[in-house]
Amino acid sequence: MSSVLEQLTAVSPLDGRYWRAAGPLSEYSSEFGLIRYRVKVEIEYFLALAAVPEVVRFPEGFSLASTEQPLRDIYRGFTLEDAGKVKEIERTTNHDVKAVEYFIKNKFDDLGLSELKEWIHFGLTSQDINNTATPLMLYDMVS
Repeated sequence: MSSVLEQLTAVSPLDGRYWRAAGPLSEYSSEFGLIRYRVKVEIEYFLALAAVPEVVRFPEGFSLASTEQPLRDIYRGFTLEDAGKVKEIERTTNHDVKAVEYFIKNKFDDLGLSELKEWIHFGLTSQDINNTATPLMLYDMVS
């Protein structure tokens, strides 16, 4: 059987015959959507930690104010290519949430925030991320 997605080989009718109506939901209910929301939760958690100066100390030249926008842009501008990078990392880690963590750490390196990347996922479990990302995803999907 072909690995190409067609109406008759889709996992569900939503991906097949109802795609025209249900397609916009893929932004939320797809694996891409779940990865994007995991990234969002990790970034927002880091920003919440970073708001406590006794916890996260920014390197010289950086502050919470100067990094909020670029960090939020990681999930606001999340692309299929980004999701592909997470999946590539996952092939090595064999762990979906750990792959998201490493993806974000790479982004911190790109932003010059390498000193702060150990605060990503600090004190969290994978279930914390999933149990926060999923309801956020569902809320946004129906809003």
